[in-house]
Amino acid sequence: MSKSVDPHRNLGLVPGLAQLRDRTDGGSPHVTVAVIDGPVDASHSVFEGANLQLLGPSGRAALSGDPLAVHGTFVTSVLVGQPGTLVEGICPKIRLLHIPVYDPSTGRAAQLELALAIELAISEGADIINLSGGQYSDTGVADQFLTRAVDRCESQGVLLVAAAGNDGCECLHVPAAAATVLAVGALNDEGEALDFSNWGELYRTNGIMAPGMDILGAAPNGQIEHLSGTSCAAPIVAGAAALLLSLARRSDPRARAHSIGRYILAGALPCRPMIVQSCERMLAGSLNIEGALRAMSTDSAEPQQFESRSAGPSCGCAGSDSSGGMASSPLGGITPSMADAPDDGNLVYALGSISYDFGTEARRDSFKQLMPPVEIDGVVVPPNPYDARQLVSYLGSNPSEARAVIWTLNIELTPIYALEPAGAFGADIYNRVVQLLAGEILAESDTDHVERVSIPGRLTGRTVKLFSGQIVPVLQIDNSRGLYGWRHNFLVEQAAEAVSSRADASADSSTIANNLRGFLDRVYYDLRNLGVLSADRAVNFAATNAFQAAAVFSSALGSGMQLESIESEASPYARRDADAWDVKLKFFDPENTRRARTVYRFTVDVSEIMPVTLGEIRSWSTAG
Repeated sequence: MSKSVDPHRNLGLVPGLAQLRDRTDGGSPHVTVAVIDGPVDASHSVFEGANLQLLGPSGRAALSGDPLAVHGTFVTSVLVGQPGTLVEGICPKIRLLHIPVYDPSTGRAAQLELALAIELAISEGADIINLSGGQYSDTGVADQFLTRAVDRCESQGVLLVAAAGNDGCECLHVPAAAATVLAVGALNDEGEALDFSNWGELYRTNGIMAPGMDILGAAPNGQIEHLSGTSCAAPIVAGAAALLLSLARRSDPRARAHSIGRYILAGALPCRPMIVQSCERMLAGSLNIEGALRAMSTDSAEPQQFESRSAGPSCGCAGSDSSGGMASSPLGGITPSMADAPDDGNLVYALGSISYDFGTEARRDSFKQLMPPVEIDGVVVPPNPYDARQLVSYLGSNPSEARAVIWTLNIELTPIYALEPAGAFGADIYNRVVQLLAGEILAESDTDHVERVSIPGRLTGRTVKLFSGQIVPVLQIDNSRGLYGWRHNFLVEQAAEAVSSRADASADSSTIANNLRGFLDRVYYDLRNLGVLSADRAVNFAATNAFQAAAVFSSALGSGMQLESIESEASPYARRDADAWDVKLKFFDPENTRRARTVYRFTVDVSEIMPVTLGEIRSWSTAG
């Protein structure tokens, strides 16, 4: 530690911030900030008395020389370092959730894993999410999983604060470049952009500048550091937002953090060309507590300043003598950088494939010892728990052993949820999961081959660490209703028969079957999602309900049309208390593009774990 320690340094960097902290008594315990980052050393003295909740393992945080632990501990301390310690946080009295996301071997996280961490934060009641990291992006558009997680933040009123990146160029990071994310760039002590702080056209509408030079924070093993970077500026903005939300909820307990982001942007200090050399690098302006308070009192924030565009983010902290901080690879994934929806938001209806994990070597070896040897082509070989055929055979004779396996729902080869059968039907659900795995390992040409599954459940807020080190949220399944295996070949055959038997059908069975198969694949591959957003659950259920889809296809395919698009939107007509969505399938004639499109609509209510269709299918013609 090369600099003398002023515990109040961070509070003094933004005029009015210390006064706002005093005015709100350090923030309300009913305001929750989630930090998605590296592990945190919760034993550090600056956290004694903090309302700090760790989600996921953090035991490695106290190891010296761990850059991820340095980063996670530092960012967390900027927010909730306790009064009277060596680091006084911006909002020490709020509730803080810490969610580790980075792979310790690579220092990175896939966008899918970040999306899952965001979903976990929302399910645990986060009002504000601080992400001092991100991934370089040429376009600023995140992948579909991260984009949907960012969209859910907006729909749930959650403010996502993300670092703008430390590449020192006119370039973007995701998710910071998303229009509804509050992106944060870094200032020096003179109020100018630090050389490594990113800028860009998208950031001019959703980006705020904040102090990011020589920020004071804690490090593992009782250490204190001064670091610089957009990662260090982000928690200052997130902390200010937490104090502003604490103040807003004194008069309106239902105040949402996402609105606070608009107030911060509306109250930002604009760039002054006579003082600042390059205004293009100052994003939408600098953090201004007085301006944000004024915007709150007059509700003058312009809504277009914080609404839809596309995606993008990243950033970080670097040592104070560094010019650029810890760089993020364009190919490597999310990295830490140094330099009104329904209330029941934890429902899931997801599509994927069943897989399994053992979590530890000991648990895997216990199965190797219990499973019998196998004869293959006359040769007896030792049991292999990773051979799904052997495991299915063993669990068929020992069904209770299914509880010792970590069952997962995968998209492609990536686990997205750990499945937890529970309740009175838990044993039946375990058996059903084993049966689905047995269907998946059949030959693809087999009529009973299961190509994918649909899983209804609830997010528990808990996580499980897999053998690879990946941490996935736990999805609880209380009932086997809706737990379907897509016997793709069987469904397509049956649906094609139903369609081709219609008197008005002109397409042959193979054409109809191919188009139905294309519809199911289209939902799974083109519209892949985590099954959390209401619209996504509606689309996933529409695909699962293949015979309803067959009814829609019957008229269109009978007249030679093909599927053009699948859309969903909130239904304007639904029974009270429903969460109803209209799923629309649009068809076109590939041989006559001037022919009117045909739209088929059916309504899905996703207010319960098991979705249900409402009313009859409607159709109409529309111009291309």
